Amino acid sequence: MKAWAVVKNGVPLELIDVPEREPVGTEVVIAVSHCGVCHSELHFWKGQYNMGGGKVMNLAERGVLLPRAPGHEVAGRVIKVGPEATGVAIGDHRVVFPWLGCGQCERCLNGDDNLCDKSNSIGVMQDGGFGEQVVVPHSRFLVDIGDLDPALAATLACSGITVYSAIKKIMPMAPEEPVVLIGAGGLGLSAIAMLLALGHRNIVSVDISAEKRAAAMAMGATQTVDGAHPDVATLLLQAAGRPIKAAIDFVNISSTALLGFECLAKAGKLILVGVAGGELVISLASMVFKPRTVQGSMTGNPQDLRDVVALARAGKLKAIPLTILPKDNANEALTMLHKGQVSGRIILAAA
Repeated sequence: MKAWAVVKNGVPLELIDVPEREPVGTEVVIAVSHCGVCHSELHFWKGQYNMGGGKVMNLAERGVLLPRAPGHEVAGRVIKVGPEATGVAIGDHRVVFPWLGCGQCERCLNGDDNLCDKSNSIGVMQDGGFGEQVVVPHSRFLVDIGDLDPALAATLACSGITVYSAIKKIMPMAPEEPVVLIGAGGLGLSAIAMLLALGHRNIVSVDISAEKRAAAMAMGATQTVDGAHPDVATLLLQAAGRPIKAAIDFVNISSTALLGFECLAKAGKLILVGVAGGELVISLASMVFKPRTVQGSMTGNPQDLRDVVALARAGKLKAIPLTILPKDNANEALTMLHKGQVSGRIILAAA
């Protein structure tokens, strides 16, 4: 098969030939029709993550081998099934849960494959949706998209379940309580749609881009705040209209995490989702006098994907803006994302 792959970190993707896999056991092969382009693809292309404090995590040291086709937001059609595969048939249209683990540890057996210590994620540890096909180890990682637009369905495999999982961590909350969303890119807009689908009514979006703040309002945010304003914290509290019990940071650099943390009322929760990199310095005494929670959130699990697809199929989940490009424009897509020229999500579509 053909695949747009990272052959060397930091240089343009190359179109390469990858041997096709015949499925064994319970494996299922999906012909990729649509693949979302996530910020994680930029980190994968660079080959490293900023861990804060001058530390860097290199993917090569974590077992990632090149060349590798990235892409973990995958929707497509079943074209091959292993002899032990059940629950799917050739021709079925499915969205793929990509955050695979070892399949044998307690977390995987409990359905939290995304928390496995031995990651085998599609688009990271194995070829992903920038290729023509992906191999899925079991049909339980495939969700029927019904009559959903497959371009939208693809985004649910990462953007959708990531915001859903993060929102679950701040619940329960009354619908009128403010939820602060830092960052109005693809994840931030997806979070607005998800909160609305779950019946929430007080959503404050923070971003430094006027264009992205406008997109947040169009998506259904109650208020927006300019993240570049010198007194952004005061503006944020005014926009919320009451003490802030929950903030979700989809950027997650030092300045945004600090903003999210300091805006919280007593017993408030800050959920960290973005991986832009940095560090958060916290006064330990303040955690006693003003108790707050800081928690990371790593994508979501297979049940989250089933739940999110069900919301979308029921017509409750508003679609975020999508930019559809041919898969041969993979390098252009990464450039657009790197330059911040994307509202919502770029989707690479097969010819």
